[in-house]
Amino acid sequence: MSLLNIENTDYDNPWKSFIELYFREFLRLFFPAIEADIDWSKPIRFLDKELQKIVRDGEIPKRYADKLVEVYRLNGEKTLVICHIEVQSQEEGNFAVRMYSYNYRLRDRYNCPVVSLAILGDENNKWRPSVFQDGLWGCSTHFEFPIVKLIDYEPHWADLEASQNPFAVVVMAHLKTKATHNKPRERKNWKLQLVTMLYDRGYGEQAILELNNFLDWMMNLPEDLEREFQTDLKAFEEAREMKYVTTIERMAKQDERLATQTEIAINMLRKNLDLETIADVTGLSIEQLRALQGQLN
Repeated sequence: MSLLNIENTDYDNPWKSFIELYFREFLRLFFPAIEADIDWSKPIRFLDKELQKIVRDGEIPKRYADKLVEVYRLNGEKTLVICHIEVQSQEEGNFAVRMYSYNYRLRDRYNCPVVSLAILGDENNKWRPSVFQDGLWGCSTHFEFPIVKLIDYEPHWADLEASQNPFAVVVMAHLKTKATHNKPRERKNWKLQLVTMLYDRGYGEQAILELNNFLDWMMNLPEDLEREFQTDLKAFEEAREMKYVTTIERMAKQDERLATQTEIAINMLRKNLDLETIADVTGLSIEQLRALQGQLN
């Protein structure tokens, strides 16, 4: 049986995709005061392409998962609030500087309030960057931003299990993926426990499918254990007389569509077309295209 390498585990892209699916639930779990101050009757917009224009390519290593979201507040004014969200899985020395740089560039471009939020997914309890300060000769800068440290949820596992918020499942998956690095059998058991737990949380079929896809993406397994996992999950669903959430037919359709998108994207990348154009044509995200770009280089 092969061991899982941490480099084969994609932490950030699953988070980024799920934030777009469940942005309100994301704020409700991690930043409830912000969620309560947003006018959800008005549409929100994800501005990832605009973010790419602001921040030069060389400043966004592949492991970052940045979401830029345009929302409106509940203060009676047509105020635009842009939330810049960080999902950080590894400790980084210049993290606060980068957060400040993103913030002021966005503020300068859009001339509106900018809120920078950080989810820290690393395992160093002492690393909690939330302030950037700089000063010289009476001129100073002080920038603070809210952070959430995922390891802080470990002592509150029972609360996560009881929560109906889909991001509670995301946090559990993230923690257990970290905890089972190079422990594939243990990861398989936790993945099965989390997936089967979805059926008891009152989620609809679409939410279960999306969460199951998230778990598949993050909690990757060696091929032999993945087959064992699928067999165990099917047995569970048959015993519960439930519809198999990831049927072979559904998976085949998804794989066929993704294969077509990927083939088109690779051809366009080889022609050195810009990522935004390729994303518009193929429907793939900038992050997926960067991953393909890295494989081609």
